[in-house]
Amino acid sequence: MSPMITSILILSLATGTIITMASFHWLLAWMGLELNTLAILPIISESHHPRATEASTKYFLTQAAASSLILFSSVMNAQATGQWSILQLEDPLAQTLLTVALAMKLGLAPAHFWLPEVLQGSSFKTGLIIITWQKLAPMALLLLTWNQASMLTLMMMGSLSVAVGGLGGLNQTQLRKVIAFSSIAHLGWMATIVTKSNKLALLNLTMYILISTPMMLSLIFSSTKTTQDLTTTWTTSPMLAPLTMMTLLSLGGLPPLSGFMPKWLTLEELLAQNMTPLATVLAVSTLLSLFFYLRLSYSLSVTLSPSPTKISSKWRLKPNTSTLPMSIALPPSILALPLTPLMKP
Repeated sequence: MSPMITSILILSLATGTIITMASFHWLLAWMGLELNTLAILPIISESHHPRATEASTKYFLTQAAASSLILFSSVMNAQATGQWSILQLEDPLAQTLLTVALAMKLGLAPAHFWLPEVLQGSSFKTGLIIITWQKLAPMALLLLTWNQASMLTLMMMGSLSVAVGGLGGLNQTQLRKVIAFSSIAHLGWMATIVTKSNKLALLNLTMYILISTPMMLSLIFSSTKTTQDLTTTWTTSPMLAPLTMMTLLSLGGLPPLSGFMPKWLTLEELLAQNMTPLATVLAVSTLLSLFFYLRLSYSLSVTLSPSPTKISSKWRLKPNTSTLPMSIALPPSILALPLTPLMKP
């Protein structure tokens, strides 16, 4: 793809998200979501591989269905109340429909099936956009309507997503699918807490993006696609292997790493709201996710590949990709826990 076309697509992607985040009218929000979806489709299918074409088709169908539901719920609300404002969603059926539509956009269980398949068919760079930037517009709508969305639906979908994300990632060897199920689990945490504290939901999203970005960049840098590939990461960069391991454990929420902060504050808030059973379900389900992060960390740091590479010092060669974004993003993804007192809502 030519640089000019890539620039136009990235600009359209950014514009779509910004329109949705800045709008208070349902039609404008819907237009932003559509622009966002149409801009990423060529990026997903850029390689012209059948899997990439399949992934972009699945992405289009899912996002189009979710956008239609958003439009339908806003029309129902306008018919019942005469209002098109996002902040005045009063019809109960429209509230439930909107919650389901946003869950479908984000990839919350049980509407999560598209996310692992789309990520598996995309490149790692496209996958990075899908699990970070593409979550901003639906999450902005969810944060705008947090006190009008269906609370029971969100909490059920959130707790189910944490469990499905943990169970789904257990048997995977493809890293993109592991990352997809990890994304589903983290979105579950955000959806569960958004009705109780939207500040904590925003903190969860920020920390997830902050940790996922360097992890994906390090996998792109070392050209790692499967669990077995992790065993040869040390040949590409001896220093990157332990840093990637710590980023994975941080994503799992292991103290004293950055990923522990949002989970700690979320559980604390749920306990303060007398929701001990829900907090217990989330904490136990997270252990499933932590298991596959530990397994990946073990492959990365302790084991050696059964078929050693010809060159054991690839790190001496000049890297093909820029290491500056990864170098900047890695420290906060591991060392942000001391900032916890400043983050309390």
